[in-house]
Amino acid sequence: MNTFARWPARGLYAITDGPRPDLPDVVAQALAGGARLLQYRDESHDPARRHGEAIALRKLCNTHGVPLIIGGDVALALSATADGVHLDTAGEVAAARVVLGERAIIGVSCCGSLDTAREAVQAGASYVSFGVMFPSKTKPLAPCVPHDLLRQSAALGVPRVAIGGITPENGTSLVDAGADYLAAISALFGATDVRAAAESFASLYSPDRETAR
Repeated sequence: MNTFARWPARGLYAITDGPRPDLPDVVAQALAGGARLLQYRDESHDPARRHGEAIALRKLCNTHGVPLIIGGDVALALSATADGVHLDTAGEVAAARVVLGERAIIGVSCCGSLDTAREAVQAGASYVSFGVMFPSKTKPLAPCVPHDLLRQSAALGVPRVAIGGITPENGTSLVDAGADYLAAISALFGATDVRAAAESFASLYSPDRETAR
């Protein structure tokens, strides 16, 4: 069970889209627009730049009270004093927990498998993610996952993240199915106005809409 003291309210999970010169600026816009979680995702091979960017994003996230998650790199999460890490398999959770500590946020990609999600939670994952939910530019060959998986996974007792091809226009059905967070990459950081895009995602979790569900 997650023990992170500042687990954020439901909403937008912003995931960065690799090396870009304006990274701090667009992340600042996403946070100002209401992102509740930020994942630094950069699979390039430039340790010095990645460490520097992670430190800069941690400072931004601290200013906004938003947890910083590092995508797939436990060592970077530790060195940057990030709030956690996102992993590709449930089998990595236990080792990451030893390194990062009991209060770290550890997420696991479960694709379309409820069994994998159960395994991840049993291993100590803080949250699980399912996807892709819609055709995705980031993973064009991945099969789409039934939205009902979000309902089926409610009993796991951890936050559930929906990812893959999600936009403010199609995200409503995922919120209604129980997604605690909508993860966005291209629809957010590829937008002309990143703050406005973040606000559009955040509005799907507005108190008025939540009350009407």
